[in-house]
Amino acid sequence: MTNFSSLGLPETLLRAIDHEGYTTPSSIQAQAIPHLLEGRDLLGIAQTGTGKTAAFALPILARLIADRRRPLPFTARVLVLAPTRELAAQIGESFRAYGQMIRPAISVAVVVGGVSARPQVDLLARGLDVLVATPGRLLDHMAAGKLNLGSTEVLVLDEADHMLDLGFIVPIKRIVAKLPKARQTLLFSATMPKEIAGLADDMLKNPIEVRVTPASTTVERVDQHVYLVDNAAKRDVLVELMRGADVSRAIIFTRTKRGADRVAQHLDAAGVGAQAIHGNKSQNQRVRTLDNFKSGATRILVATDIAARGIDVDNVSHVVNFELPDVPEAYVHRIGRTARAGASGRAISLCDNGERALLRQIEKLTRQTLPFTDRRTAAGARDEERAAAAARPASRGRGGQDDGGRRGGPQRPRGEAQRPAAAPRPAQAFNGRRAGGPARRQARP
Repeated sequence: MTNFSSLGLPETLLRAIDHEGYTTPSSIQAQAIPHLLEGRDLLGIAQTGTGKTAAFALPILARLIADRRRPLPFTARVLVLAPTRELAAQIGESFRAYGQMIRPAISVAVVVGGVSARPQVDLLARGLDVLVATPGRLLDHMAAGKLNLGSTEVLVLDEADHMLDLGFIVPIKRIVAKLPKARQTLLFSATMPKEIAGLADDMLKNPIEVRVTPASTTVERVDQHVYLVDNAAKRDVLVELMRGADVSRAIIFTRTKRGADRVAQHLDAAGVGAQAIHGNKSQNQRVRTLDNFKSGATRILVATDIAARGIDVDNVSHVVNFELPDVPEAYVHRIGRTARAGASGRAISLCDNGERALLRQIEKLTRQTLPFTDRRTAAGARDEERAAAAARPASRGRGGQDDGGRRGGPQRPRGEAQRPAAAPRPAQAFNGRRAGGPARRQARP
């Protein structure tokens, strides 16, 4: 089995990796690091939790060790773009952790929105080895003349598909236009929609492509289960589940910021302590909430998809989809918050009648049939049957014979309690960020 010492990393980094407690690289690290040490561009298709932060941070640090030139004021030798504040902060932590043995020290700064710009300008003025930023605040500093990217040597675009979701593709192109053409470029994405494929074609030169898992498949160590519920009963079912003795640390996902607050308040009122994190919270509030969750002071975190993309915490026993995501790919990202660093975990989805189409989209994308438990009332089940019947005229087969509602009717017979899950896909060995070193850790501008 490959170990870090066989990848060609300098001794300084190997000591830092050992200090963090890691010996075996994940699949993406083993595949990517040797090519990145050679200066190649890279397209990495990898889900969160597979170790991609260390896959790019370690070879970048090796490059900086080999050439210790001092960056000029208001420049950065390495630029890492991240979609959210929390993700940017954790990437910065990873660079500091892996570079802790380097002397003189590597300069690392994180530049995000939601906080004062003045301290960030002070950091930029010194010149930086590594700048981790969200696109919006970065463009603000560039427009103010506080950052010149003309000498940047390495560009990393992390979670590019999430950048697309947040509408950052045009800002990214504006940033890239200010970079030198002679640079090393790394692009990482969990999925590869055509817009990201086009961006990769424009940005990368003869890249190495690394795929560590089939696009949009789920981790085999995640035990996935669906509860069919009436919409009005969701919160009560959630309280019941969160009171379970096996729930040691859980992340609950909602679609909206207001929904996250309401769910957290309902859990608190029921005696199940929870805190919410989303974009309407100040940066200081978000940092405190995340710190409480990491330390165990808060057992349950309620989050929106945008805020949660930067959460990389070990030992999350449960992920709960209080509401199914509108975009099925988000389901993969959500449940990737559990079963990290070789651990197992459970993903629970509360699905009401109005979300059945979303559930079918998730099953189609992940190529799985999810096991379920029907917790609906008889009236709730009848409501779905009536809705299905109303959509059924187009489901008659040739000769007018009824095809049993396979196209328009309910996807599961009412009396059915469980369906076998599809065979799981192989999972990655090791997670890859600071909260996990070369195997753990991953915010909003």
